[in-house]
Amino acid sequence: MSNTSVVPEQEFNRRRIFLICSLALFTIALSMSLRATVASDLKTIFLDPIDFTQSATLIAQALGITFLGFAITLFIISPFMDFIGMGRALLIAGSLIILGNLPLVFAGEFATGVANDMGVYWALWSGMLLSGIAWGFVEAAINPATAALYPEDKVHRLNILHAWWPGGLIAGGLFGLLISAFDLNWQIALAVIFVPACAIIWLTIGVKFPKTESAEMNVSFGEMLQEIFKRPSFFIWFGAMFLTAASELAPGQWIDLALTHTVGMRGILLLVYVSGIMFVLRHFAGPIAHRLSPVGLLWGSALLTSLGLYFLSVANSPITGLLAATIWGAGVCFMWPTMLASAAERYPRGGAWTIGLIGSAGALSTYFVLPILGAAYDKAKLKAAGGEQAFAAMTAGSPEHTETLVYAAEQSFQMVAYLPLALLVIFGGIWFSDQRKNKAVSGDPAKSEA
Repeated sequence: MSNTSVVPEQEFNRRRIFLICSLALFTIALSMSLRATVASDLKTIFLDPIDFTQSATLIAQALGITFLGFAITLFIISPFMDFIGMGRALLIAGSLIILGNLPLVFAGEFATGVANDMGVYWALWSGMLLSGIAWGFVEAAINPATAALYPEDKVHRLNILHAWWPGGLIAGGLFGLLISAFDLNWQIALAVIFVPACAIIWLTIGVKFPKTESAEMNVSFGEMLQEIFKRPSFFIWFGAMFLTAASELAPGQWIDLALTHTVGMRGILLLVYVSGIMFVLRHFAGPIAHRLSPVGLLWGSALLTSLGLYFLSVANSPITGLLAATIWGAGVCFMWPTMLASAAERYPRGGAWTIGLIGSAGALSTYFVLPILGAAYDKAKLKAAGGEQAFAAMTAGSPEHTETLVYAAEQSFQMVAYLPLALLVIFGGIWFSDQRKNKAVSGDPAKSEA
């Protein structure tokens, strides 16, 4: 645990800063949810005419570039957060959210209607890349800000902060469904992102933000960078984040496009439902982590996540879909914020650098996994159809076409269902090691006083 003292209330407006951080994360999640909602429209309108056999791969690559932009940005700017300033980072993020959404809203201006013309694809790709860079600036600022503002309660506060991620997913999913229900243009759904992005900029202007924990502890820039090499156990957490993010974010981006064909309802409804579970449960992370320990909480999460993903892959009705989504949602609920909080607690001298590296690992994982999901989906649909020509000859919405897409969805989701099993071994080992150390310390008064 960090020895950093509580930040004085009179020095920083903790409530306002926490509100800004929550709104920034909400806005990123809102944009993610709305892009997932309109992914099928973007694929059908713009990418199917380019190459219908690879259109799922193309939309997955475009969705995935968001995570690469996030990962690279977070990796580069996290160690420089005290130089950049958390407030300035959020102002940049708000501006980039607006700039990144413009190519998506006006994607039709780049479409020529000519087969194999990739102009519209690169417009979508560029917009999502800018959105990812904005996300990187957001996470680089809000996580160390929260850790610095609430050093005595990191796990609980970071989980409450990240409750606004599912909050944004819920808002985006419901708004996207509302647009569909009234048969409005999908561009309207994406245009709503401009409103909270402007609010972030307006609320942040003139607000004083704290320094990172490492700066408050007078850790030099070089010492901060060296922390992960002096304590190589950090790389276990870095690797574990690859698996936790692959179990949460990648399926979340894929759920509407894939599961709509299998469960007899819009897959985005499952994402909204899961997000509701996450939003509520993250407010109780502190008491649960106190009872189990943070790593014990992560072990239980990995078990439920693996079961939930597998059941989602075989769900074939609204009821089984909801049951599977409940298990998956309860599993992934605490993963991301508890991983960040664990890094902050175990490696406080690494400051924003260690927190940023953990977030980068999660984003890189999703960047790699999404195109794999898309390729698996395309491969499975062509296999089930009996080849490219057979699939092209199918009538959209016909029983054989639906069966083909159902099979493809099942295969793509089963790919990620086994990833959390490795986490049971990793978190189980850390949990066991922590318990042994705690017993050793509690049994030795000299160590207890150290």
